[in-house]
Amino acid sequence: MPTHLSTRAIVRLAPLDESEDVAAFLQGLVTNDVQGPLPCYAALLSAQGKHLFDFLVWGEGAEPSTSSGRSLLLDCEAAHADELVKRLTLYRLRRRIAIARDEGLAVHWSPAPREGATPDPRLPELGHRWLGAPEGESADAAWLAHRLSFGVPEGRGEMEGILWLETNAVELNGVSFTKGCYVGQENTARMNWRQKVNRRLVVVPLARSDEARRRAAYTELGLAVDQVRVEGLDAASLPEWQRAGVLATEG
Repeated sequence: MPTHLSTRAIVRLAPLDESEDVAAFLQGLVTNDVQGPLPCYAALLSAQGKHLFDFLVWGEGAEPSTSSGRSLLLDCEAAHADELVKRLTLYRLRRRIAIARDEGLAVHWSPAPREGATPDPRLPELGHRWLGAPEGESADAAWLAHRLSFGVPEGRGEMEGILWLETNAVELNGVSFTKGCYVGQENTARMNWRQKVNRRLVVVPLARSDEARRRAAYTELGLAVDQVRVEGLDAASLPEWQRAGVLATEG
C-alpha cells in the first residue's frame, strides 16, 4: 500500500549554536506544548486567535528531556510550507536558528500500525505516521478519504481565518491551556474560559452542505466541510470525539 503523503512537507528548525533552544523559541509562538511529548498537533495563529497554519511537531536529536541543541520538524502542508518558513523567520529576530524546508524528508502514513510509526496525536483512529525518504507512490487520496471519514478538518483550505477552538482544536489535542503565552493565546484562552465556542467545523454529506457555510467540497467523496453554528448541529450525527466536545460546550 502507498504511504507517501506528497501534499505534506517538512520544515526543519535547527539550532546553529549548541546553546540555542529551538523548543523554547517555538513554545512562545504555537498553540501546544512543544516541550512535552512529541509529536504533537499545534497551530500558528494570528493575533486574533485565527488559523494561519496547522502542523504536527516532531523532535529530532538529543534526548527528549533535553531541549538545547535539538532540532524540531514541522509536518505541514506542502503548498504553504514556504509561507510558514517566512512567517517563522519574521519571529526569529537575532536567534541563531535555521528555518528551512527539508527536501530529504517526507511524511508517510498508514491506517494500520507499522514498526517505527507513531499514532496520530489528534485522534488514534487517524492512523500512524512516520518521517522518511520521499519515495513511493502517493497515498494522498486514501489519507483524505480516511481523514474525512472521521470528521477531522485539516489545512488552510478548510480552516483559514477560523478561530482555533472552532476547528475542534481542544478535542483534537491541538492546544494547551497551561503552557503560557503564544500568538493568539488571549482570545483562545478567553473562549475556553467562557465556554463560548459558537461555531464548529464539521464534515457533512455534500448533498446536505450549506453553500453559505461551506469551507471545502470534495465532489469525488460526496463530502464537504462546513462551519456551522453549534445550536444548528445535530449532535447525534457527529463523530463520537466531536459529539463529546459539543455537548460539553452546550452544557
